[in-house]
Amino acid sequence: MRFTLIIMVLLSIQLQSQELQDPIKFENTVKVLNMGTFHMGYTPDATTTEFDEHDQRNIDKVHQIAQSIAEFKPTVIIVETLPDNNEVLQSNYKDYQQNPEMNFKNPSEVELLAFEVGRLAGTNRIYGIDFKEGYNYRIGEKINDNYGYETYRKYFSVLDSLQKQYPEEKMSVLQKLQMSNTPGYKDMLLNMNADILTHISTEGNAEGADEAAKLYHRNLVMYSNFNQIELNDDDRVFILMGTTHTAFFDMWLKRSPKYEVINTNSYLK
Repeated sequence: MRFTLIIMVLLSIQLQSQELQDPIKFENTVKVLNMGTFHMGYTPDATTTEFDEHDQRNIDKVHQIAQSIAEFKPTVIIVETLPDNNEVLQSNYKDYQQNPEMNFKNPSEVELLAFEVGRLAGTNRIYGIDFKEGYNYRIGEKINDNYGYETYRKYFSVLDSLQKQYPEEKMSVLQKLQMSNTPGYKDMLLNMNADILTHISTEGNAEGADEAAKLYHRNLVMYSNFNQIELNDDDRVFILMGTTHTAFFDMWLKRSPKYEVINTNSYLK
């Protein structure tokens, strides 16, 4: 009898642990396609990708990709622009819906990809959620005799080798986007832009962590901006941002009880 009771307790614990392996979700969740991209126009970011946003061949390639993403049928689109500019963003989007041949002076992934996805899918709502906050991502090169410089240096040496093995300049637009939305690539961006900095410090200080925290804070505010948008269970959200932001959002969306993250690469074809 005692042996049977022990077995039942162990089985109960095992079943409970299995149930808690996945994040706790509400019965009804908001579907989210969280897509990372390289910036297709001007960007102040340190890392840029060669892409002529005025070349019609490039525009056609992006629009072809938009056709596949539009199959997700988003009801809401989120982009990397400031909320203060939402009125202008929504006005430009409405103009584009009525005239998709219109020209933009400085188009980015917002006008080239997000607008076209929305037009094809019949999406009515579009919002920007960006938040600006500077940080010194090169703090490791600015501090002499810091504790983790060797780890920092070796990591970027490995990244340089990988970049030579997989040169982005030889990839198609689709291949770049497919790569950008793999888990390993997003982890790499989280690491190189933030987490690797936690190795950088002088005795009794945490200079690298202080800088990394600024990037975490920026993205947390962006996520807070996103959570201020009214959504219901029937909404389907397409988020398009630089892939580092996408990587941060992946963590929070997957853990949130409210959202269900859809595999982006299933639509990148």
